[in-house]
Amino acid sequence: MFKKVLIANRGEIAVRAIRACKELGIKTVAVYSEADRNSLHVRIADEAVCIGPPDPRKSYLDIPAIMSAVEVTKADALYPGYGFLAENPKFAEIVSKSRVRFIGPSPETLETIGDKIRAKEIARRVGLPLVPGSNGAVTLDAAIEIARRIGYPVVLKASAGGGGRGIRIVMNEKDLREKFPVAVQEAEACFGDGRVYLERFIINPKHIEFQVIADSKGNVVVLGERECSIQRRHQKLIEEAPSPSVDERKRREISEAVVEFCREIGYEGAGTVEFLLDEEGNFYFMEMNGRIQVEHPVTEMVTGIDIVKWQIKVAMGRKISVGKVRIRGHSIEMRINAEDPDTFLPSPGKVEELILPGGMGVRVDTHVYPGYEIPPYYDSLIAKLIVWGETREEAIRRGLRSLDEFLISGKGLKTNIEFHKRVLRTKEFRQGKHHIGFVEEMIV
Repeated sequence: MFKKVLIANRGEIAVRAIRACKELGIKTVAVYSEADRNSLHVRIADEAVCIGPPDPRKSYLDIPAIMSAVEVTKADALYPGYGFLAENPKFAEIVSKSRVRFIGPSPETLETIGDKIRAKEIARRVGLPLVPGSNGAVTLDAAIEIARRIGYPVVLKASAGGGGRGIRIVMNEKDLREKFPVAVQEAEACFGDGRVYLERFIINPKHIEFQVIADSKGNVVVLGERECSIQRRHQKLIEEAPSPSVDERKRREISEAVVEFCREIGYEGAGTVEFLLDEEGNFYFMEMNGRIQVEHPVTEMVTGIDIVKWQIKVAMGRKISVGKVRIRGHSIEMRINAEDPDTFLPSPGKVEELILPGGMGVRVDTHVYPGYEIPPYYDSLIAKLIVWGETREEAIRRGLRSLDEFLISGKGLKTNIEFHKRVLRTKEFRQGKHHIGFVEEMIV
């Protein structure tokens, strides 16, 4: 049993982790930048330590500062959340060598799945379907040859990429010759790894991810899938579980392959295995994320399983005991961002009025409150509205009702609440016929 967990993150995921720890009887430590001094996670933790100025490179990404906070507070475990250092193998190794439990996969596993090329090699070995393309990193000449063979359009991806970055769509050979060196430079600049690989570009696919929890005893449980196809510039905006495009036969087939993949890499903790689903119903493996996802609540709502608590429990050496996973009803999550609903430009400011929706089947995960100053230094996510219904149609109606109730205002502060209403009212979303390019099409 952990005695004290340090939460190496901020915002709503830090609040979420602190609540889970407290329900397990574990003391918590919040770390914060000077800009987050009045954030909710700082207020509700048992202890709080300032780790630096607003710049995340000098606070939430500063490994020595975080490890100093671990030492000062005598925390015996560290919860990384998502973003920042959550999937950094070096950080996980430093934490582990300091005799503090990193609540997540091992450094070796993070390194394996962080390398998209190695991950695809393992996926191929266990029989997961892959998008036609290169078998590894490519040179420009090799990329041209492969693209001629599989046909355009193709997409260049950074081997060490993630979070929707390091991706360039290529329409023809002239485009490939121009974009290839730029993609290599971008990969080197963003990830410190200039390797890129090439795949066929799947037109209008859906983004499907399977949630897993694995323990140290080799047990892997798949908690069904989520659909995350409402995106803008590869950033997810609306997620739901289960996917309206996946039937029980395909769910079982992919789940079995996902279990084999996780066992092959010795995975431990919570994670997601991500796929593209084309218009013909074919799945293609993309990558695995070795962390909690922003959208994990929709899976919790349809399974009744607390994923964050199980992250902590398996890190303590517990065997997974969730029983037979049953998917009940339908859940939708809408990311509420402090941004202009038309231009998507960030819109930080002071929250002067806040009314949160409620009622049966409604959950709001947030770190903001009246009087809170939303800082301009971090991601614009300020809340997640999660709704549940017996059917997908009921969940959509409950989502619209909750969005109508959701009020957050302040001088100069804008949110994307109206954007979510527009999406939920479209015929394409209601019929489950949307895809990852739908938002751009809708805006045009």
